Amino acid sequence: MSVGEMLAATVPMARTLNLEFLETTPERAVVRLPDQADYHNHVGGPHAGAMFTLAESASGAIVIAAFGDQMHRAVPLAVKAEIGYKKLAMGVVTATATLGRPIADVVAELDAGQRPEFPVAIAIQRGDGAVTGEMTVVWTLRPNA
Repeated sequence: MSVGEMLAATVPMARTLNLEFLETTPERAVVRLPDQADYHNHVGGPHAGAMFTLAESASGAIVIAAFGDQMHRAVPLAVKAEIGYKKLAMGVVTATATLGRPIADVVAELDAGQRPEFPVAIAIQRGDGAVTGEMTVVWTLRPNA
């Protein structure tokens, strides 16, 4: 089962929004939100909450892809998130997430008994390629007790 298939199967909100996990690697995750009238806002585009969930889901996908081999000893948790809506989003939107720190550095902190934090940057784009939003989610790997 791919990371995207696993997230779609285990995260109810991803299923609710019908998110499509197009790419999930340790270097990049790409997730698409189809154009669905049930999730539109007052101007006919995707609701801000749906776009937040899209971007957060892309960040979670890259975290699982990058640190899935550490799940036996730590659980990934989002610490904080900040989003900026830049342009009107209409139609299908896609979120592309990239890891903000080298995987080896994060694992080294975990090895040293620390609780590492690391940012994931996400760009949200509409079909014409325009960036409609940008989000940063700071994640941690909390060591298992």
